[in-house]
Amino acid sequence: MKPQHFVPETLDDDERYVRDKTGGQIWYRCKHRTLYADTDRSQVVYHANYLRYFEFGRASLMRDVAYSYREIEESGYVYPIIEIGVTYYTPLYYDDAICIHTRPAVLERVRLRFDYVITNDSTDEIVCKGFTRHCAVNTSGVPVEVDEKTVRLWKIFPK
Repeated sequence: MKPQHFVPETLDDDERYVRDKTGGQIWYRCKHRTLYADTDRSQVVYHANYLRYFEFGRASLMRDVAYSYREIEESGYVYPIIEIGVTYYTPLYYDDAICIHTRPAVLERVRLRFDYVITNDSTDEIVCKGFTRHCAVNTSGVPVEVDEKTVRLWKIFPK
């Protein structure tokens, strides 16, 4: 199955943000290289490592645009993942340069979701698309409303 095209265009001369010319959505972009340790016996990046790339994109977005996860956790909030979805299109190999595109997608009272698109930086091919859904809890594990620092990200993220 081939994914829909993803054509990122730099937004307002800020390399961190791109607008997908095909869908119109704005994404935060960070770059990464796959490590040898990320690959499996077939020399392809092991499927579970894409979740680490999602985390890298999400943490980079939070730190760069709003507040780091550390600051949020020090405020007494934790955001465990309660649901994950990934669709893989093409494999990655050792030392591939990738772009991790992340966007705050859905904000509910106690839950939130981030969406992701990972592309091969050399070919611009979509490697995978996915999402992570999180629940806001306090340090005792009790569900609570999403904290104001995190809500701020949804308010200030470019539209």
